[in-house]
Amino acid sequence: MNNTDKKYTYEDLLEIIKTLRSENGCPWDRVQTHESLKPCMTEEAAELLAAIRIYEQTKDPDNMIEELGDVLLQVVMHAQIASEEGIFTMADVVDAVSRKMVRRHPHVFGTGSADTPEEVLTNWEEIKKEEKQGKDWAKSPLHEIPRELPALTRAAKVLKKADKYYEKGSSYEEDTDALQESVNALRACRPEEYSKELERIVTDMLMRLSDIARIGKISHEQSLQDRVDDLIEKYEK
Repeated sequence: MNNTDKKYTYEDLLEIIKTLRSENGCPWDRVQTHESLKPCMTEEAAELLAAIRIYEQTKDPDNMIEELGDVLLQVVMHAQIASEEGIFTMADVVDAVSRKMVRRHPHVFGTGSADTPEEVLTNWEEIKKEEKQGKDWAKSPLHEIPRELPALTRAAKVLKKADKYYEKGSSYEEDTDALQESVNALRACRPEEYSKELERIVTDMLMRLSDIARIGKISHEQSLQDRVDDLIEKYEK
């Protein structure tokens, strides 16, 4: 497999990872587990997002190809580990996601209908809800949201689902009033000294801001990232 002129295939990749995990393979790859690889997936996903941003700026696809490959590598590694454990295989992963795409797009593969992106999303959520019934790990709509998500993203998703499946959340006016009260409370704290009260106030403000962003359909995770980029540019001028 050292032929530089060779065009590797999906099947080659599966065999390469299997070899790396074998008795005579790579010492590092052999000892990896689902748990130990979690930071790798987080990092590779972030690098792919960066690659997409770079592509939008440069129109050079090389970095995006590389990072997509790294994400795929993580998927194949997890599938290979699961295969060795006798749990599932990469073929099961491909079959499962293919079945899900067909099942959740009845307007394309079945008799359903959806004329707008909004209708597609509504149907998707309803089908997803049916699929999760009876799953211990999805005992409620809120438990379906991974706690591994960035806190701001998770907060927005929890607030959105809570508003849909439970009682209506706070209004824009209620959130802004509560924020004003929190600002007044902050003035009474001593910022140079950590305190549970200061932590409580700041945390409540972050949650209120997440709710305002949700109501305003603002991607606050992305917005904050963009603002940080602006700050970096300002300091580096």
